Amino acid sequence: MKPRHALLPSLLLYTLLPHWAWAGNCPRDCFCSTPDSILCFQRRSTSMPSEVPTSIKNLYVFQNGIEALHQEDFVGLENLEMLDLSQNKLTELPDQVFEPLSSLRNLDLSSNQITHISEGSFAGLELLERLYLYSNKISSIDSAAFDGLEQLLELKLQGNLLTAVPALKMPHLLLLDLRFNQIPSSGLNELQTPKLESLKLAGLGLHSLNEELLGSLKNLHELDISNNQLSMFPPVLRELKGLVILSLAGNPMGPLKWEVFESLGELQELDISNLSLQTLPESISQLFPLLKRLTVAENPFNCLCTMAWFPRWLRNRGIVLGRTEETRCHFPPRIAGKVLEKVDNYDFGCPTTTTITTSTVKTTPQTPSLVTTLQSTTRILPPLKPSNDPSTETERYLPPPAPASPSSSSSPDSNHRVTFCPSNICLNGGTCWLDHRGHLECTCPRGTSGKYCQNEENPSQFEDVSTATNVDVVPEITAQTVTSSSILLDLHRYIEARPYIRGVRLTYRNLSGLDKRPKQLNIPASYPEYTLRGLHPNSTYSVCASPLGEPTGPDSVCTEAQTSTHHNPSAQVDNPKLTTMLVPALAILLLLVLVAIAVGVACYMHKKRAHRNLDCNPSQLELEGVKAGLDNGTLPQKQQDIMSSSSTVQNGGLDYEVPLMQDHSPKPLLDTGAVLL
Repeated sequence: MKPRHALLPSLLLYTLLPHWAWAGNCPRDCFCSTPDSILCFQRRSTSMPSEVPTSIKNLYVFQNGIEALHQEDFVGLENLEMLDLSQNKLTELPDQVFEPLSSLRNLDLSSNQITHISEGSFAGLELLERLYLYSNKISSIDSAAFDGLEQLLELKLQGNLLTAVPALKMPHLLLLDLRFNQIPSSGLNELQTPKLESLKLAGLGLHSLNEELLGSLKNLHELDISNNQLSMFPPVLRELKGLVILSLAGNPMGPLKWEVFESLGELQELDISNLSLQTLPESISQLFPLLKRLTVAENPFNCLCTMAWFPRWLRNRGIVLGRTEETRCHFPPRIAGKVLEKVDNYDFGCPTTTTITTSTVKTTPQTPSLVTTLQSTTRILPPLKPSNDPSTETERYLPPPAPASPSSSSSPDSNHRVTFCPSNICLNGGTCWLDHRGHLECTCPRGTSGKYCQNEENPSQFEDVSTATNVDVVPEITAQTVTSSSILLDLHRYIEARPYIRGVRLTYRNLSGLDKRPKQLNIPASYPEYTLRGLHPNSTYSVCASPLGEPTGPDSVCTEAQTSTHHNPSAQVDNPKLTTMLVPALAILLLLVLVAIAVGVACYMHKKRAHRNLDCNPSQLELEGVKAGLDNGTLPQKQQDIMSSSSTVQNGGLDYEVPLMQDHSPKPLLDTGAVLL
């Protein structure tokens, strides 16, 4: 027989486990990671899972092989907010099939085989915010199919067979993706989307743009008209002065007239790939002062000296060159195929020498002018530091004589020497280089400044500033509060550093689980904090933030956080329900100890009076008297569903229980008393 206190672990286990874990109501072949999320991945069934809990909020049923939907599949799921039915075999959407889902906000029907959208396909979804229908076979949409979806923020219809788009009366729509359909320019007349920020019309075969439509979109920030048949730069684009992202790639426009971009000074991303461009004028650097990403791939560039400015401009401005490996030189033959970003000044064929005019250098107002003339070559002396001892400073900063130019007759091997910069023209370890006009420039090491790196700064002061800077660096996104199923993200630093963005795309994935596919959420820029919910306990998550509408790349900031274990004993101790359960159990244990002590004392007194060494075993009547006393109110009656023995729990049954006083033999009580004495 097990001691009475062996029942306490069973009692604790019951109270610590969440109620939904005992319910066992997770649908078959599905994974219930949290109480409000169900993941049914590759379930291999032609129908929806049955017996879905009514409290569920997120239901992922992608890649299951589902062929048909029925309204009965969603009855009772009024709390559902996210429904993912992508990558199935759906061919149609019956009318009112989603009507029971009155709280639904996200519906993903992408990568199915749907051919038609009827008037009642989305009836009852007044709160829907995101509708994904891309990569289907949709050829027609009823004119009233989207009526009632006034809260919609994103509508994705790319990769279908559409030839027209019905009237869209969506006052809050921010993103409309119609890429790679067969919609002519005239099929986009009835778009009533005043707040639209992102419009994607790539691959539609357009020969012209609907100027009336684009002119009405005053809030447009992103426009993709790539891979069409536009033969010239659309004049209407000059009026879209708020554009931040523009893609013109893959259109037969011919040579661009760069002055058409003068009104688009807000551009931060520009894609002019595959436009048959042979060169890029240096005036581009003045046209786009805010540019952060430029893509010029698949153009047959002539990498001559007129292009030498381009790689240097990218480096100096910190501009990201998209599709770098596809941006190569086409001419001249000796560098054909070389990545444009890696071509140096010599390979561009720029002149290797330059003539620098004589200049006068002054140290202090008291110091006379100093002019230096060297044989066959004249050069500039670097400016000198002000000093009370002009002669000393002049000797310190005076560079050695420069070698003769290749045209000088004083150098016997001048015909074989290639000199870019005079020797030691840059002081204090600076590096000399020539710009495309042949002007000298010095790149100064840390702690020095000036045209020739002649000014030395205080090293200790520089180190202090550097140290302070390193200490003050704070990640742009941080995980503030982490629970077993959620992570609270602090995004305010990321948003403040990018005031131009309209939102943040959060990409997160579980690095510890079997399903490592990334998931994306679009967050408005007005949300400095956001909580990721429905996460797995005791798992490491990678979370990346990037500007909404931009490809994930250099402007992406990532962090990692680990969710806590599902059960937190320290938190459960404060549970009033647990406290009320433990108090009676402890009282029972204390009473048993007192009874054992009383029996032991009685035995001891009996021995002393008899003056003989006899075993003092309590009689059967005494034990029954003790048991009767316990049963008459001292101990509460055991409830079968709570205080089951550990042996029955291990055997998987709850239909057998061990009474508190099962064995009537005196041996256990004598042993207990002996230990206590």
